[in-house]
Amino acid sequence: MMLKKTLIAAALALLASTGMAVAARTDIRIGLVLEPTALDPTTAAGAATKEVTYLNIFEGLTQIDQNGAVQPLLATSWTISPDNTVFTFKLAPDVKFHDGTPFTADDVKFTFDRLLAPDSTNSQKQLYVDAIDTVTVIDPTTVEFKLKAPSGNFLFDIGRGAAVIVSPKSEATNATRPIGTGPFRFVQWDKGSRVVLERNPDYWGKAPALEKATFVFIGDPATAVSALLAGDVDGFNNFAAPEAVDIFKANPAFTVAVGTTEGETILATNNKRKPFDDLKVRQAIAHAINRQELIEGAGHGFGVPIGSHFAPAHPYYIDLTNTYPFDPAAGKKLLAEAGYPDGFSTTIKLPPVPYARLGGQILAQQLAAIGIKAQLINVEWAQWLTDVYTNHDFDLTVISHVEPFDIGIYANPNYYFGYDDPEFQAIIAKLNATTDEAQRKDLAQQAQKRLADQAVNGFLFELAQVGVWNSKVEGYWLNAPIEGVVLKGIHWVD
Repeated sequence: MMLKKTLIAAALALLASTGMAVAARTDIRIGLVLEPTALDPTTAAGAATKEVTYLNIFEGLTQIDQNGAVQPLLATSWTISPDNTVFTFKLAPDVKFHDGTPFTADDVKFTFDRLLAPDSTNSQKQLYVDAIDTVTVIDPTTVEFKLKAPSGNFLFDIGRGAAVIVSPKSEATNATRPIGTGPFRFVQWDKGSRVVLERNPDYWGKAPALEKATFVFIGDPATAVSALLAGDVDGFNNFAAPEAVDIFKANPAFTVAVGTTEGETILATNNKRKPFDDLKVRQAIAHAINRQELIEGAGHGFGVPIGSHFAPAHPYYIDLTNTYPFDPAAGKKLLAEAGYPDGFSTTIKLPPVPYARLGGQILAQQLAAIGIKAQLINVEWAQWLTDVYTNHDFDLTVISHVEPFDIGIYANPNYYFGYDDPEFQAIIAKLNATTDEAQRKDLAQQAQKRLADQAVNGFLFELAQVGVWNSKVEGYWLNAPIEGVVLKGIHWVD
């Protein structure tokens, strides 16, 4: 009898300990390829900042959901004037920033006044400068925006990561110690290694399942594979080693989730620098590009060819890949007509992401076939942002633009690739001022055609989002309609 009781007690203890072992976890470690240069998405360019902060630390008046649709957030509702130029927002009550500061309409006005200021460094500043006339506080929970003209993009644009709401009390230190209203609050940033977030116990909305989230920066593909297999990270929303995906497809401990992104991968061209200011040179480069070879070599088979700066998943998209089909002979002929019968030498600056480093090698071979000798220059992310994005010191570069519906960047002649075309600018001005859906589609397609015809950049392919996750993790976004690894739906299952 004593032995039986002992065995029963042991069995119960084992069941209890097993139950504890398989209980759903409340922490997660997520791998990211790039480390942010700063943690304030209203001042820092680059998707890496928003991957950590968007809808996690910071929130906007509206939000973009995983289907790309606009949803309420800090603004719970709004009314629009009959002429579509006045938007009046009702704000969520009893919201606090992570430092305990109450959120009010004054913070909304501060955020947008700061964004619109002449010294603003916001990466999407022009969107808001072109659209917003005034921001007026009606009362603590009501704010009014008067627009310069009707805008079909406005509710979407204020839901971008660049337009999240910040407090005047903490805005000066958000780059290193971000304070927002979101479901997670900042804990620490170990430079070169990780950012740690924890659940906000005072969050005004539905509490997330996760109590802690750590973003681990792993740029090397081999290290990313090892980290997943060893359990050092629990998933990547955008895996750094797509060539190794089959390893994880065959392993039931992992889930491979392939979705779409807004990432137009381009051979970006400095249109203000000779010889790239010559249309024939840009057309020659377009004819030299073999997109399928790039998708296989740089994307390991993941990606969709594009012929202009627009996401194939969008209903306005048109296939313009045959505007300048792969034809090296035609490229050579155009170079000769432009005065370069023997070609010329150039450089391609490559940021530290696999699609760029691998793509650069393939593009150099493709350009060499028409006589363009390209020297590859590897740069770190911060250097790319300084040299290429800010100082425009480059000939060519390979980069993915992951902002949604961002074709309007080509209307800004001061943007880093320096495209200055009044015809295109007029199309975008009409598009921004139009709310009729049929007219918007027509204008967006006109804009796509103009960019394709002008061969402004080498349009390569749309990035796929290839996620690799522990099979017990659920609730992550399959698609990436906007930059961000949104934590609030992620949870573990037993």
